[in-house]
Amino acid sequence: MSSKLTRRVLLGTMPFIMPRARAQEAFPSRPITIMNAYAAGGQTDIAIRLTADRLGATIGQRVVVENRVGGATSIASTAVAQAKPDGYMLLAGTSSLAINPTLQPKLTPRDPQTELMPLGMIYRGAFVFHIYPGLPVRTLPEFVACAKAHPGQLNYGGVVGTVVHLAMEMLCQRAVIQMTAVPNRGGVEGLLDLQAGRIHCNFQSPVEALPSLQEGKTRALAISSRARLPNLPDVPTVAETLPGFEAVLWMALFAPVHTPVEVVQKLALALRAVTEDPAYQSRMAQIGLAAEAGGPSDVRNLLAADTANWRKVITEAGLPTN
Repeated sequence: MSSKLTRRVLLGTMPFIMPRARAQEAFPSRPITIMNAYAAGGQTDIAIRLTADRLGATIGQRVVVENRVGGATSIASTAVAQAKPDGYMLLAGTSSLAINPTLQPKLTPRDPQTELMPLGMIYRGAFVFHIYPGLPVRTLPEFVACAKAHPGQLNYGGVVGTVVHLAMEMLCQRAVIQMTAVPNRGGVEGLLDLQAGRIHCNFQSPVEALPSLQEGKTRALAISSRARLPNLPDVPTVAETLPGFEAVLWMALFAPVHTPVEVVQKLALALRAVTEDPAYQSRMAQIGLAAEAGGPSDVRNLLAADTANWRKVITEAGLPTN
């Protein structure tokens, strides 16, 4: 083929090559879906929808939320892990990704650390450790002393396999005390059980616990994060009594593994812009959550550390796995 003919062929194909290249660079060119493993209307769902709205406005494309509840959050996470890695299906993943591989190893994805691509943090939420006010204790050290004096006689509530449940197991391990677990459906049910004295203590989200504390129906002894909460500044952390203790519920955004680097970077930067926005942080605070700005490496490190921590707690507690 002559050089003139070759040039004509190349020039003739350029109109077909250039639009394809531009289309590949146009992410996002259609709506993005965030898979949510939790029921509509709850605190987590509200947080995800708020984030989706702000992310859409930042990235210039509609971001919708789809609820896929069930399978201990594995239905939603599996859908994303197996999705086409193009950035159009994402996961609002929580601490369950660090728990399920040990507690429920048959669920997929079996290893979120290798099957999902982290994009950035959304929030990190602490719990309030509060007790039935009929107990004659007012501090965490006094509670620990009471539990040691009455091994197995104090009980706590929570949904088996959740961060709340495992936080109680970790508290028992770190304090070297024995308590009895009374499974419930968590949330309001757990709060009512505590107010009625059917259980003696539990960890609860601040937004759920605060009205009860203000009315004197329960008594706060500690906070599960490493720092005290701004709206409960006089309540010490568990770590002030048991150094190194931390149990938090976190949420981060994930994409399927093998998502193109440029798409990951664009989503990560847009998410960080959202979480660093004071207006967004204020709105999250109103629903009891602390927005957290963090990139892919921050999520990766948190997931690895949390997985190792909860594996140790689950193993030491001898919890059954399936």
